[in-house]
Amino acid sequence: MGKLIIFSAPSGSGKTTIVRRLLERMPQLEFSISATSRAPRGTERNGVDYYFLSAEEFRKAVEEGRFVEWEEVYAGTCYGTLRSELERIWSKGHTILFDVDVMGGINLKRIFGRDACSIFIMPPSIEELERRLRQRGTDAPEVIAKRVAKAGFELTKAPEFDHTVVNDNLETAVAEVETIVRDFLA
Repeated sequence: MGKLIIFSAPSGSGKTTIVRRLLERMPQLEFSISATSRAPRGTERNGVDYYFLSAEEFRKAVEEGRFVEWEEVYAGTCYGTLRSELERIWSKGHTILFDVDVMGGINLKRIFGRDACSIFIMPPSIEELERRLRQRGTDAPEVIAKRVAKAGFELTKAPEFDHTVVNDNLETAVAEVETIVRDFLA
């Protein structure tokens, strides 16, 4: 078993952008592709952004114990980490990088303990988070409202992570995260 880096944040915090930058700078890291029961959004591709499973396929994978962890993040929409994904990345000698929801991040840290470094990406404010979600243009207003409401709860979970990085300036946040990860891997 190798090491893991876990990134979690409320939707719209800039977590995925930070993760992409880190992957560009650190080739020893490899992104763990999560499975989801939701449909692809925009240009998302199966096996690249997510493994898109039907609700039935997801349920069957749960029953067969194929997930390290999984959760119903929104009503009827599940996300999870497939065991095969960890094996795929570790077999190459790489460190796994997760971009997961807040409860998934807490669960992964609980499972992997000291072999995992968990990082919570904090938005500068709820108002800025809502502005970013609207600017992204991928969700309907009612979905944005749900995400903003959920963010209030998720922000209370930040102390359960090893590190919290406020993303009020992208370059500063990326540099801070890179230092944290390099220190952990050393």
